[in-house]
Amino acid sequence: MDKVNKSEKEWKEELDDMQYHVLRKKGTERAFTGKYWDHFEDGIYICAGCGEPLFESRAKFEAHCGWPSFDKAKSTDVVEEEKDFSFGMIRTEVHCKKCGGHLGHVFNDGPTSTRLRYCINSASIEFVQNKDYKQEEE
Repeated sequence: MDKVNKSEKEWKEELDDMQYHVLRKKGTERAFTGKYWDHFEDGIYICAGCGEPLFESRAKFEAHCGWPSFDKAKSTDVVEEEKDFSFGMIRTEVHCKKCGGHLGHVFNDGPTSTRLRYCINSASIEFVQNKDYKQEEE
């Protein structure tokens, strides 16, 4: 996988304000305000920064937390994790392996057999319907 390396100026020009705040500054959107927290169509969620496929819709579940939640990433090669000690908490931050964009956090309290809950900011992802995604891959 080729890493995406852009200057902060390039990121600011390409991303909207909320995407920049989340992806590049490790911000978060308010709960229940993002466009994908209650979105359940068939498709794939890609990184809003670089287009890397990150999560499949079949891995999404309603966590009642106000952010899109997934029980697994598309593959282990698309996300990276690191400890996050901000705000007096110990959490595991998730970011896109290709561009380094902050996606959200992963917790070990999920309801499925993976026991994972990837709590992802809508601003960090874009949705592509399955038929559209397959056309892009051809």
